[in-house]
Amino acid sequence: MMTSNEKDNLVSHGFGPVYDARSRILILGSFPSVKSREQQFYYGHPQNRFWKVLAALTGAEIEAAADIAVKKRFLEDYGIALYDVIESCRITGSSDASIRDVTPADLTPILEAGNIEERIYANGTKAYDLYMKHIYPVNGIAAVKLPSTSPANAAWSLARLTEEWQRLIGLLECIR
Repeated sequence: MMTSNEKDNLVSHGFGPVYDARSRILILGSFPSVKSREQQFYYGHPQNRFWKVLAALTGAEIEAAADIAVKKRFLEDYGIALYDVIESCRITGSSDASIRDVTPADLTPILEAGNIEERIYANGTKAYDLYMKHIYPVNGIAAVKLPSTSPANAAWSLARLTEEWQRLIGLLECIR
């Protein structure tokens, strides 16, 4: 029988990227949270502000509780590709600090299919650091570090996150 620590530290796998030929920006997280892994889609924790930030930037109505098909359609309609830097790893719960034995994601299909060019954005410091360590040496495309939408980043209000994401991404200019 496994101890609870052994269960928490099993190799976990993310889920595939969301993208199509209309993708113009790529937003990368580090690795899905426990809630997201349970739901099998990105930013599933109700306190994560990812969907609220995108709704504020686009003026569209999209919520963390929305159906996966609705979220995918929203992302595709706005030219947003979404994935994680890590395809699989050992992780305890949702703690980015516990990530070990990383298998980086292969971004080649996304970059070849979409019109992303050099518009790659990392949602948080851990995603950015992992990207620069594992993926940048392969593709040579630098990512822009965005402040994390995670509830762990409580120092940033929704308004401040939205303002910074708008400033760094220029999202509305990219997707309209």
